[in-house]
Amino acid sequence: MRVDYSHVGRPDSPDPAVGELDLEPEQVASGWLPLLRDWLATAVEAAVPEPNAMVLATVDEHGLPATRAVLCKGIDADGITFFSNYDSDKGRHLAAAPYASATFVWLPLHRQVTVRGPVTRVTAEETAEYWRTRPRGSRLGAWASRQSRPIGSRIELEHALVEAGERFGPGDDIPVPPFWGGFRIIPESVEFWQGRPDRLHNRVRTRLVDGRWVTARLQP
Repeated sequence: MRVDYSHVGRPDSPDPAVGELDLEPEQVASGWLPLLRDWLATAVEAAVPEPNAMVLATVDEHGLPATRAVLCKGIDADGITFFSNYDSDKGRHLAAAPYASATFVWLPLHRQVTVRGPVTRVTAEETAEYWRTRPRGSRLGAWASRQSRPIGSRIELEHALVEAGERFGPGDDIPVPPFWGGFRIIPESVEFWQGRPDRLHNRVRTRLVDGRWVTARLQP
């Protein structure tokens, strides 16, 4: 059955971006970090669902792209941080081809940001610091799940969680699994996108070229 999407995003449809100042290259003249932090804070204030969610793209062992949504858990001058099972599909992809692209999409604000660059693992200290902030159930879940591996049923997965709880007891002292930790995307390219009527969107990209950031406006 063919679905008609022709009415979506028509020029005469309401646009939350109307009235907002246009995105300009000068806004990233001092670097990509301040504007990304500002846009993320705005998404939080606007109650955008999962404002720190980003679509992470990696390359598998066949050179084919793979995407999934993950939660960004840190943004600083060093890059964009997220956490996962190192033995998961994404973990194995990044071990073999340590480069990724991640896109934040804030649809109600007509904004998105794409970050691309090499990926490294964060230090054990950084992983431990974040691990302590996770709820007990999430920590047990990390131990229970062999992420990305097949499993016979939901019941088996729930049994694995119960076994993890019995293994570590009722206390809160659950160690970081040796197969779990953080990744950091070190930006080489950051593109900001701002929706505008008639598909004349604003796109500003800053790239690291020979050790310095070069910024340009791109056509939509």
